[in-house]
Amino acid sequence: MTALGIPELVTERAESDGEAVAVYWGGQVLRYRELEQRANKLANYLRESGVSRDTPVGILSERSPDLIIAALAVMRAGGAYLPLDPSYPSERLKFMIEDSRAPLLLCGGSVPPGGDLGSCRVVRLDWESDPLATASGQPPLGRGDPDDLAYVIYTSGSTGAPKGVGVTHRSLLNLVRWHRRAFAVGERDRASQLASPGFDAAVWEIWPYLTAGASLSIPDDLTRLDPARLRDWLIAQRVTIGFVPTPVAEALIGLPWPAEGPLRTLLTGGDVLHIFPPASLPFSVINNYGPTEATVVATSGVVPTDGGAFALPAIGHAIDGVEVHVVDERLQQVANGGTGELLVGGIGLARGYLYRDDLTEERFISNPFNGPSGTRLYRTGDLVRVHAGGEFEFLGRVDEQVKIRGQRVELGEIAAALDRHHSVSSSVVVAIDDSVLGRRLVAYIVGAHRGAIAGEMLREHLARTLPAHMLPGEFICIPEMPMTANGKVDRAALPQATRSPLAVRKGGRRPTSPVEQVLAQMVADLLELETVDTDENFFNLGGHSLLGAQLIARVSELYRVELPLRTVFDGPTVGEIAAAVEASLLAEVSALSEDEAIRLLGVERIAPQSLDAVSAQASH
Repeated sequence: MTALGIPELVTERAESDGEAVAVYWGGQVLRYRELEQRANKLANYLRESGVSRDTPVGILSERSPDLIIAALAVMRAGGAYLPLDPSYPSERLKFMIEDSRAPLLLCGGSVPPGGDLGSCRVVRLDWESDPLATASGQPPLGRGDPDDLAYVIYTSGSTGAPKGVGVTHRSLLNLVRWHRRAFAVGERDRASQLASPGFDAAVWEIWPYLTAGASLSIPDDLTRLDPARLRDWLIAQRVTIGFVPTPVAEALIGLPWPAEGPLRTLLTGGDVLHIFPPASLPFSVINNYGPTEATVVATSGVVPTDGGAFALPAIGHAIDGVEVHVVDERLQQVANGGTGELLVGGIGLARGYLYRDDLTEERFISNPFNGPSGTRLYRTGDLVRVHAGGEFEFLGRVDEQVKIRGQRVELGEIAAALDRHHSVSSSVVVAIDDSVLGRRLVAYIVGAHRGAIAGEMLREHLARTLPAHMLPGEFICIPEMPMTANGKVDRAALPQATRSPLAVRKGGRRPTSPVEQVLAQMVADLLELETVDTDENFFNLGGHSLLGAQLIARVSELYRVELPLRTVFDGPTVGEIAAAVEASLLAEVSALSEDEAIRLLGVERIAPQSLDAVSAQASH
């Protein structure tokens, strides 16, 4: 590979075969020629708007060609792209935009900006209208420096607010070069793009492939979260290499696969992998590890079918261009077989935290070993054991950071948000492993006043600033916070979590229609509860996005209706989901009278919400 940057490498592919497909998405295709032209138009517009080296530019878009075009254009203009997940609360999005000092927010065509997102200028990615339609389609003049920022990713922050990690082109290119070499990526490959926009794995899913002339396939949200659907989609799309988060990988590994298929490599990472693949699996599984501060991947290794010396799959060896050390509390290297904190350095290291020199100096320390003068190491906070063969075994954390369904979460950020509520005197949040729900969050609350505090109220308070994966599923009120002799919270003395919902479950409306009854039983089965009432909230009972995808998949299979995963988030009670199902069924029989539809559906009544939905649908 030449010394060209990401934008120039994509240009090379577009010039060599502009008609090749760059992205498959929703039955549509984006060819390299169109990717190049649109990225150039947007890049020229951004240049004219004042974007230059290290200028962060927000991109608010779902997983789509718009996101990829915009990210390429920002880098081509010399700026650093800041991907923003549309599912995040508007207050959190506003914080990221303002904290990054982004002057512009690029909005994907299907994602209208909601709420107050600050003073930045919003630009709609409408490729057929001005100013983008009339901008020049030629690449802007000049090339950036390898040490300029390529992108900024925000991660959970232990001090109560997320922090932006700035990654340079040099670090990104190191990842791309290693990936293309390690997995022999070529023009005939097709990769999947599953990670949410604000998750750094999306960086890894995109650029190694588009710089090699390969194709990306983007599934819908329901498919990416439902293992059985995802397996069928991977086979149907003829994906040859793809990344999935650890919980999904564990489910995929356990499914039956055809003896032969296009998929040759399944990459995973983001959490602890608990299982080894069976010998019959027709593709290799690669376990990967890396904090955002080390440009997605720091170590990588094939997961054997036989665990050998490891109780759990190892996280592999250091990748090309990455330096790793395992040290004790005095920053002295430990011998093979010893346990210590993992330090990461080398080309893959990020520049640091955006506008946070104090935090950068704390976490990115001077290299005390044999590295060149001025080099740094990042203190990951991860405990590992190094084996004689050079592989690393992940053992846990030295602080309060955890992974929830592959997403990095600082428990201190959640507690800080809780403590801002007027009814809370103090709080602590812990992560526990649940055999049904997976790893989940439990919040312990000391009230500012006597009496119980409604968990529903606290969850609503947190949902204004925190994404869904950071919301505790259980809130436990305690009279005082247990403390150790040295003044820290005594976590061992906290009362045991019970998997009870947010508030005491009171008698609600029992399911009446056949659809409500079936859905209530589905939810109860998924969450291993005896019964569920019509007005109980799926998420308050412990549900999360992966279980929501399974619920929608079961509904779709039974009723032969295609509901988006968003259905569960927009209306998370059994009654609301049932109304959506009935609305979809009614849409199929909209030509019939209400009485005929009732007889066809086998119900005694039609929920008013369903009729409203059908009327609204007809009016559009």
